[in-house]
Amino acid sequence: MFIKAIEIATGFTRPIHSISRNFGSTVIQSGAATIFFINSDGWALSCRHVAQQLLVADQLLAKRQAFTNELNAQRSRKKEKQLLRELERKYEYSKNTIFEIYNNFINCVEGMLDAEIKLHPGLDIALIHFRNFTRLGCDSFPTFAANGNDLKQGKFLCRLGFPFAEFSNYAYDNSTDKIHWTNTGQTDTPRFPIEGMVTRHLADDAGQVVGFEMSTPGLRGQSGGPAFDTEGVIWGMQAATAHLDLDFDVNQEVVRNGLKKRVSDSAFLHVGLCIHVNSLKSFMKEHGVQFQEK
Repeated sequence: MFIKAIEIATGFTRPIHSISRNFGSTVIQSGAATIFFINSDGWALSCRHVAQQLLVADQLLAKRQAFTNELNAQRSRKKEKQLLRELERKYEYSKNTIFEIYNNFINCVEGMLDAEIKLHPGLDIALIHFRNFTRLGCDSFPTFAANGNDLKQGKFLCRLGFPFAEFSNYAYDNSTDKIHWTNTGQTDTPRFPIEGMVTRHLADDAGQVVGFEMSTPGLRGQSGGPAFDTEGVIWGMQAATAHLDLDFDVNQEVVRNGLKKRVSDSAFLHVGLCIHVNSLKSFMKEHGVQFQEK
């Protein structure tokens, strides 16, 4: 049903790879998110919470550098353990605190990475403007639904993104106490589509429709990816997943491998939450971003 549409969306949908680690740890956590390009001027859409992580990365690196500088400057004046405890309290570091993050835009632009980010004040939308690039990583762009009010319950859509972070081109350097990208390991993460039915519309406090719900979950890493119909026309953007309590609590005895065991379980329906195409178009128009409609 969505074979051709996925091929169309693949032309302008790209992953963001991220690596991070917590304070005092050498364990690297990897993750991915999704953006999709809008036009040849380098404008792309993603979620606000994705873009905020990009902004936080620079702040974390600045904080880490200040911590390291102060540690090195005072190392000769105090005992190491005492100094570390004082600086950890000052910089609010703990084993649950993210110490550093690095992001990698995959197949987005060639040349200098110069990106301006515009965050929607109320919705989970962000515009990312890549500037001063030598070549854009795509030459096809999406078509947005001309009349978003035609989006009704029962319409089937597909979402495309990068939920399973299978890239492995990163490492921890003990000599510098930093994580970094490497030239070895797997560099890509396969795209992953998931279909679903539009179940309900989502409204803001004023009763204005700003999003919609789908019968299947959006997967972690698909945030910022397009939601499109069988023709590849964009109707929204995957943003979050909600968990609806089905009130089907189970506490019963079953037989497994010839043995009796008791199973306790509570069932939830996991549904995807998407930003409505009307909200996306309104934000793009507000910032003078050109896009195609059908």
